[in-house]
Amino acid sequence: MPKPNKLEDQLAELNVLRALPITADVMAQLRKALANKNNHVVAAAAKIAAEAELLDLEPDLVKAFATFMRNPAKSDPGCKAKVAIADALTHLESAAEDVFLQGVRYIQLEPTWGGEMDTAAPLRGACALGLVGMRHRHALLELARLLADPESDARIATARALAYAGDPASVPLLRFKAHIGDEHPQVLSECLSALLKLDAETSLPFVAEFLEDKYFATAEAAALALGESRLEGAFAVLRDAWENTFDAKLRYTLLLAMAMLRTEDAIAYLLDIIRYEARAHADDAIEALRMYKHEASIWQRVQEALNTREE
Repeated sequence: MPKPNKLEDQLAELNVLRALPITADVMAQLRKALANKNNHVVAAAAKIAAEAELLDLEPDLVKAFATFMRNPAKSDPGCKAKVAIADALTHLESAAEDVFLQGVRYIQLEPTWGGEMDTAAPLRGACALGLVGMRHRHALLELARLLADPESDARIATARALAYAGDPASVPLLRFKAHIGDEHPQVLSECLSALLKLDAETSLPFVAEFLEDKYFATAEAAALALGESRLEGAFAVLRDAWENTFDAKLRYTLLLAMAMLRTEDAIAYLLDIIRYEARAHADDAIEALRMYKHEASIWQRVQEALNTREE
């Protein structure tokens, strides 16, 4: 006979609660789950608390966080429960200052082959977002420290948190980080994206400078940040860069970024490349527009442009 209350059964029971109305019995089951010693069960319950916006469970979430800070590498490997709790508290717009301040500086070393690794980077990022959400007076100071975190996941989360904060005071910090660079291109891309969200007018020419960087990964990060921004002025920047570079790899990335803008000017430009430019460029434009393959009105225009080519 299988043992009762196996992990799979507990998680399945919690999953059933998602579809039920919030009653006293459901709340009692969630509180019981949050008091569970298994980090997977607690993580699942925390996610439900966030999804259902159950602010009444805030004290239980805070208590569970403290529980998993004891003997943490054994009780919560990978910080699974602690991250889910921090995410839930942030979603609930909690002012759980103690949790966020403890988590934003927390390091959890776990054994790996040949040494140990820090598994708490996602937690530091989650708690940074929590501090931003509660508008903590020291949030920007903590984010500045995290932007130099040894783990790239924490640096990426920090750039996103700065964008979410919406505070123009973060612009100089993000510019500094962009100038000194990062070994992980996604960190730079997130910093540039944050700049474009916080101050589009001054950041557009700043980000454009990175398109001319000698390292492809840097230029690519800038191009994709511009594409994701969907700013009106981004198309001209990307178009001019495409027309002034001979790097085939970068040219494709620039076309992809134009397609990401989802503007009529950008789409029309890509269609003209399909009609009139060299076959290699036309193929790149078609590939860039492939994201619209399931949007019949646009994909039909791609096919029509291709049919008008004179090979």
